[in-house]
Amino acid sequence: MSKTSFGQLVIGPPGSGKTTFCHGMQQFMKAIGRECCVVNLDPANEFIPYDCDININELVTVEDVMKHLSLGPNGGLLYCMEYLRTNKHWLLEQMNKFPGRYFLFDCPGQVEINTHHTALKEVLDHLTSKEVEVRLTAVHLVDAHYCADASKFIAVLLTSLATMLHIGLPHVNVLSKMDIAEEYGKFPFHLEYYTEVLDLNRLLEADKDDPFMKKFHSLNQKLCSVIEDYSLVSFSTLDVQDKESMLNLLKEIDKANGCCFGTVEERNIQKLLSTAVGADFQFYKSGAGHEKYMS
Repeated sequence: MSKTSFGQLVIGPPGSGKTTFCHGMQQFMKAIGRECCVVNLDPANEFIPYDCDININELVTVEDVMKHLSLGPNGGLLYCMEYLRTNKHWLLEQMNKFPGRYFLFDCPGQVEINTHHTALKEVLDHLTSKEVEVRLTAVHLVDAHYCADASKFIAVLLTSLATMLHIGLPHVNVLSKMDIAEEYGKFPFHLEYYTEVLDLNRLLEADKDDPFMKKFHSLNQKLCSVIEDYSLVSFSTLDVQDKESMLNLLKEIDKANGCCFGTVEERNIQKLLSTAVGADFQFYKSGAGHEKYMS
């Protein structure tokens, strides 16, 4: 590519709102005047609501792989990712048609692709190498309603941690669908407890009467200990229909991949200081989110 580009790698489990987020972010960027190129990397995604500039379905589809290689849906998807790795030059050729654009990559939802399968990671390593130099932030979406269940929230924390360690990019974890966060149950604690991932022993004690949590209490303690030892996971919040929520998240993503600082030649002390002075305190963000979305 002719010059440094920036972008977002939108990942997360099935149903977490990745495609909806890409659609909303595309519209938001049009509104603020930032030229955006949306890339669909999900070969099983047939219903795309956004304007798709680059589509992996033009290279390979899960349906064709399942038909010709007698693979199931998961095996077919993994094969497609390996096929993309082998043909990553195709992706670069498509991206070169959009010089200077901000890229949004809409990724498949299968968790193993982000936690231990190497095909997508190798494609990303090539995109972010010095030869290509696309500066990406991994935006990991998970449903906010998992916070209402201690065992599910622990699973979310483990998945987020494994994804961060495997992908190896600047990373922003996001609790999505905040507008329906308590639809499946009330949050036992203040929203800040979940965004900052505070003392997890309190989470275990709060659900100690749950038969499942009681049976696996010792295991959950060990898992929480692993999460706290790494001390890497925290969350931002997102309501894709709320402009302020989208803007706050975009600011955080831009700081993570350096988009707000410009290219190396454009960086200077004044920009760094102005960013630091304009930083929002996460405590007040969490407080505002709790007031808005929590009952």
